[in-house]
Amino acid sequence: MSNNKSNYKTKKSVTLLPSMLQSVERAIADLRRGSIVIIAGNEHALLVQSAEGLTREALAKISALSKENPSLLITARRASILGLMNDSKGAVRISLGDEITAELVRMMADPNGPQPQIGPSALSIARIDPDTAPGSAELGAIEIAKLSRLLPATVVATIPNERLSYLSSWAESEALLAVELEDIRLYRTSEARTLQNVCEAEVPLTESETTKIIAFRPPDGGREHLAIVIGKIETDQAVLIRIHSECFTGDLLASLRCDCGDQLRGAVAEINKAGGGVLLYMAQEGRGIGLVNKLRAYELQDKGFDTLDANEQLGFDYDERIYQPAAEILNQLEISKVKIMTNNPQKVSALEEEGIEVCERVTHSFPSNRHNERYIATKQGRGGHLS
Repeated sequence: MSNNKSNYKTKKSVTLLPSMLQSVERAIADLRRGSIVIIAGNEHALLVQSAEGLTREALAKISALSKENPSLLITARRASILGLMNDSKGAVRISLGDEITAELVRMMADPNGPQPQIGPSALSIARIDPDTAPGSAELGAIEIAKLSRLLPATVVATIPNERLSYLSSWAESEALLAVELEDIRLYRTSEARTLQNVCEAEVPLTESETTKIIAFRPPDGGREHLAIVIGKIETDQAVLIRIHSECFTGDLLASLRCDCGDQLRGAVAEINKAGGGVLLYMAQEGRGIGLVNKLRAYELQDKGFDTLDANEQLGFDYDERIYQPAAEILNQLEISKVKIMTNNPQKVSALEEEGIEVCERVTHSFPSNRHNERYIATKQGRGGHLS
């Protein structure tokens, strides 16, 4: 491992680690292993459990803790797919009354598999609008499910108001972790702003033997992003870069369902040919929904949905990625002007919003094949990508 920083220098992060990062990371871990967590909003608090993998025992436990029938919380987008409403913004809380079962919850949360035959008239439905109720704990429950790379669907139950005055002690007595809604809302930004250069090493590549990989992660041990520095970079000029979201299937397995592997290796070769630049390898698999959910989306694509529709069937937005981590890494590498290799205008505008000057967009595309023709056409036709 090398600590040579002769070609560039990184700025040290001066942002201290907020305790909220740690609490949210712990809540993510609890949710992923099937535990109940508490989310405290502005006016009420919720018991929250992931909907996927819900068991009869877990459902009984959340009922006993809250002394009420739990509800299913899904995104408004997923609710519209189920025909329960015509809005795609915010969240929807569905009370299933005494008929609620773990199997029914799983069916309503996951579009793969049998679908429930329940009309909206049989349900009690409450929409949570982020514009009119920004302090609602339900919004935090959806967000933390997304952060956990789980389906954006949870089982929730309201904690009685009389417990709010001693919520911390009650949570501790029940061995439950409580996290504030505001901490969840600020998590993505805080995680990006606290990225630190934790190590770097020379890693010769087939397309570029002069390559250094720098690993960045937040101090709480969250997701790691990589800066692949190729050749020599001159920070007083516009640096050639590519922001590449990790793709296990395309980058590692050379999947034909996407063009990610071609884009990755092609970018390294082009940057090397240009004399130097940076490829930012971001931990945002599947446009930010995670590998497992991407595979779920593939199942739906095999049933006829395109890329955009498949993500929305699962309850996600078409693209869940953010670009603050990429901008933070560029800032720490003291890169303020770039030429970006992309066909996605969203990357250009996102970097400019973060104060990075985009001097040029460099077209970056590769021939399609019979497996990814529809995928690429969807990116261009519906996703706004340029050719």
